[in-house]
Amino acid sequence: MEKLDDKLLNWASILDDGTRRQALATASLPFIHPHVALMPDAHLGKGATVGSVIPTEGAIIPAAVGVDIGCGMIAVRTRFTADRLRGRELAALRTSIERSVPLSAGAANREVSATAAPRIAELERLEPHRAAFRESLVPRWRLALGSLGSGNHFIEVSVDEGGTVWLFLHSGSRGPGNKLAVHHIAVARERARRERLELPDRDLAHLVEGTQEFDDYLADLFWAQRFALLNREEMMDRVAARLGEFLGEPVQEEERINCHHNYTAREEHYGRRVWLSRKGAIDASTGRPGLIPGSMGTASYVVVGRGNRESLNSSPHGAGRVFSRTAARKRFTREQLREAMAGIEYRDTDAFLDEIPAAYKDVDVVMADAADLVEVRHVLRQVVNVKGD
Repeated sequence: MEKLDDKLLNWASILDDGTRRQALATASLPFIHPHVALMPDAHLGKGATVGSVIPTEGAIIPAAVGVDIGCGMIAVRTRFTADRLRGRELAALRTSIERSVPLSAGAANREVSATAAPRIAELERLEPHRAAFRESLVPRWRLALGSLGSGNHFIEVSVDEGGTVWLFLHSGSRGPGNKLAVHHIAVARERARRERLELPDRDLAHLVEGTQEFDDYLADLFWAQRFALLNREEMMDRVAARLGEFLGEPVQEEERINCHHNYTAREEHYGRRVWLSRKGAIDASTGRPGLIPGSMGTASYVVVGRGNRESLNSSPHGAGRVFSRTAARKRFTREQLREAMAGIEYRDTDAFLDEIPAAYKDVDVVMADAADLVEVRHVLRQVVNVKGD
């Protein structure tokens, strides 16, 4: 750990100047307590740094959660072993998963499935005083539940170091969370403009506890975080069903882990109650299971938290980008992507060039930086990869 400032602690050995400046700007806000914790996968974000843990008193910064509220990971450890997959046509498994889960930006289900219905009913009961607003903003939100999205969201079939098969999935609150976040970020910006607040970045505009604006954001935030968690559960149930059909035997789950890495929670740190926003970080409290994915084609990790006080009980959420999507598309070739994905069943297309492993930090370096934050339980290597364009 490196102390960059009285209000900024850093665990990233790979840290560019722009990311450092952005994190220092966030840490300079007067309502930060006790400090911002910068994770090993930190990289430049919109407003606040991706891979930062931001504790605030009496205020929340909507952009410090980001536009994919509740984004995170889910993993299932099965009873199957790798030998059940050997010699089989894994492309058939990939395509069956692709048919079951809507992929790509804007994709949605045609109808509400039987498994999604009770989850939607739960969301309809949650924060009912905001239901009319949600319906007006995102009238088709029900059809988004059980959809993956694009970018770095993925579904994987993986094998751990002992040969056990895992299902692994990364997604968030999709269009509903995005539209809610964009609305509240705009509300915070307007408040800053109206009150003529001087901010290092307009996306660090915040909402103040005790106001209607704050209460409305909190209600929509908690709803979107729950949507994201249930979205992952719904997709995982579908993926498990497809694996069971592929192997001719239902999946028996040994373990299921579901964790956010873009969210806000009420927590106590250094003796004070704060609003803790993890933007690209997971809860790594003592004994808490967590998931840290690598980039496309690299290892992912099942971990347990060490409860590091200075990190605010947090750890990284992935590898962290080195090259922007545009830069990656200019720098890397489809042949390089094929080399990186050797031995993995995936959809071979130029659409994934910006997700090539070389566009990200070396996940092994990230995990070495996180040695005092989490303990590694399992290392997963993917054999099937599903992504949206």
